[in-house]
Amino acid sequence: MAIVTGAGSVGEGIGNGKATAILFAREGAKVMLVDYNLAAAEETRQIIEKEGGTCFSFKADVSQAADCRAIVDTCMDVHGRIDVLHNNVGIELAGGLEETSEIAWDRTIIVNLKSIFLLCKFALPIMVKQGGGVIINISSINSIRTLPALSLAYAVSKAGVNALTREIAVEYAAKGIRVNAILPGMMNTPFVRASLTEAYGGDIEEMTRIRDARCPTGKQGDSWDIAHLALFLASEKSKYITGAELVVDGAQTMKI
Repeated sequence: MAIVTGAGSVGEGIGNGKATAILFAREGAKVMLVDYNLAAAEETRQIIEKEGGTCFSFKADVSQAADCRAIVDTCMDVHGRIDVLHNNVGIELAGGLEETSEIAWDRTIIVNLKSIFLLCKFALPIMVKQGGGVIINISSINSIRTLPALSLAYAVSKAGVNALTREIAVEYAAKGIRVNAILPGMMNTPFVRASLTEAYGGDIEEMTRIRDARCPTGKQGDSWDIAHLALFLASEKSKYITGAELVVDGAQTMKI
């Protein structure tokens, strides 16, 4: 049984959470599709059920402790266990120090970092009682590198995700629980297009051209690149991998 937060997409296309939920279902997992936008989660549900998979949608705001508790409680009520928790929700507000308001800072930290803390806090006791489980946290290369488009609160929140991943991985390693972080690089996803288009004057084609050119491969990655790694981390094939920060960026962070 897998919980995937952010299982819908922002706008048209397939985002990281949506792709991951679909791959989990294709491999036989029962998937709880969590999203603040229930209609977006329902689109994912329709894809999975059309392919013969098993899933259900759930509306929740992961910035709220009560909703995080409800996610875990509902999953237990429906399926009685939690094998995988995939934390995929995130927001990005552009700006450096002077452009970042206190409200934007707080909101970003709460959505991107506190939500993972809360969901882990509620799900881990269940995983311990089961004898094991997997947690996958979506971070960003912005947690380890400053990128051309400054997004201070986002970068700090994702650095916090890395630290949270590390600390929980060490604390729970002896209890059969693995916790890893995925650090996507430049990705051509609905989230990116919705979050960053304004910074490029609203020109999606120009934004895509510029971002592609910044990648050593000459092309950004996509949601399936993240989803396939998440599937590997959720499987027994990665049984000795925990506490890792796994970069998926086409060697972008290797550039000087």
